[in-house]
This record gives sequence, structure tokens and C-alpha cells, in this order.
Amino acid sequence: MNDNLNHNMRNNSDIAHNKNSSCQCSQEIITNLNNYINNHPECTIYQNSLMSSLIAGVYDSDVTIADLLKQGDFGLGTFDQLDGELVAFDNNVFQLRSDGSARRALYSQKSPFAVMTFFNSDIEHSFSYGASQQEIHNTINQYVPSDNLFCAIKIEGEFELVKTRTVPRQEPPYSPMLEAIKNQPIFTFHNEIGIIAGFRSPQFTQGINVAGFHEHYINQQRQGGGHVLDYYLKYGTLKIGVISRFTIDLPSHSTFLQANLMPDNLHQAIKQAEN
Repeated sequence: MNDNLNHNMRNNSDIAHNKNSSCQCSQEIITNLNNYINNHPECTIYQNSLMSSLIAGVYDSDVTIADLLKQGDFGLGTFDQLDGELVAFDNNVFQLRSDGSARRALYSQKSPFAVMTFFNSDIEHSFSYGASQQEIHNTINQYVPSDNLFCAIKIEGEFELVKTRTVPRQEPPYSPMLEAIKNQPIFTFHNEIGIIAGFRSPQFTQGINVAGFHEHYINQQRQGGGHVLDYYLKYGTLKIGVISRFTIDLPSHSTFLQANLMPDNLHQAIKQAEN
């Protein structure tokens, strides 16, 4: 990232705390982002399969963790048989399971859905004060006001609370995802240091991806985490990477080819599955 854009973005951490000033500099932020995107075509989100495929109950894949790490060092997703949540950062991949545990994923494990990128922090904002999930999302939207751009999001700090859920492993024949999540356990983590990794995806990607914010959490001990439902940050650092390209690999096995990827209730099903 060039020094001028880096300087402008880091100076904007004060602006994001002042809504009036933020509004005044929106055009400058957009101009800087466009210049950066045009000069950095390597910024790419790679995605394995579709969110609508998970909704339809396609939980198996030939894509390994080793394959995913060729496409990025940061991201999220799930594992074969819907066996827990996947979170990746700093080239490490962890499996967050429905018993509340976390473990390092094996390169040979497989994923039916994952979103990966090589994380590059274009924007940084320090929180020396408490902030809710919604307040942090608002800050991200101030920095990147266009919903037509993807953002990779990394939050490191101490959390007063993180509420997560993790879908239990499924056995074939698989039920659709809304059936699978009915008995998912909910976990609440209090007063601990951890990392949230996620993405903000445009509304036009709903069904392909998860439109809006999608975040996974793991604690500093790497002992627990899950799909994020809510959190409150005591203090920490928000890093945002702006993404200019989106690549999808579609499965070719029969369960995917025969799946109904456009059910009438797709939008509501994704909202229910992810929230």
C-alpha cells in the first residue's frame, strides 16, 4: 500500500470517532480506495462453493485445508459434515467445534465452504474505549461507505463479551442447514483476549456468500470460539483490508449439481442460519 494512502487511512482513525468529520471526508476516502484498488489487482477473495449450497445440505467436499491455504492466509468457513466453524489468520487454520473446543486443523481436512484472502491491512483504527459489535460495524461502514466493495476484517483485543454458536457435526443423509442448526450450542466468552476474523460482503452476493457481516472468533488460548452472534470490545485494534476481486470455485460432484440453490426462502434462510 502506498505511503500517502496509508497515511490518509491511519489519520482517519480520529475521523471515524467524529461523525461530522467523517461525512466531510467520505469522497476523499472513496477516491483513495479507488486509486488503491486500481493499483493492487492482487487483492482477491477466493471462495469454495456457495452459501446456498450449505443451506441446501451439501456438506462434503474434495477441497482440503492445504488447498485453501494456497488461496489465502486469512478467512472463515466450515468443515466436511458441517463439523464446526473454520477460522484462519496469519496462515493458521483452526477448527471450532460444537463441544466448545478449538484445535488446529489438519492440512488433510476438507471444507465444503470457505472464504479466504491474503490479508492486507489498508485501514487501521484503535479502540481505546468500549465498542459494541454494531458500533464497530458502523466504523467500518464509515471508512468504506460503498456496499459494493468487500472488506476483510480483523479485530484483536480484549472482549468483555463474545457470544458464539457452533453447528454440530452432521451424519448422512444430510438435513438442510435450517434443520441442522436447530440444536446448535451457544457459548459466551467473558473478559478475554481474542481475535475476530471476518468479512463484509455486498448485498448483491446474498446466496453466493453471506451478505453483510460474517465473523468468527477464537480466544488467545486457542481453546474456544465459534461463529459470532454478538460481542463487546473493551479495547483493541480494528484492521480492514479492501478487496477488489472475487473468485469462486464451484464443486462438480453430483450432490452439488443436483442441489436446489435458489429456494424461495433463501434470503430468510441465510439470515436465520447466520444470525
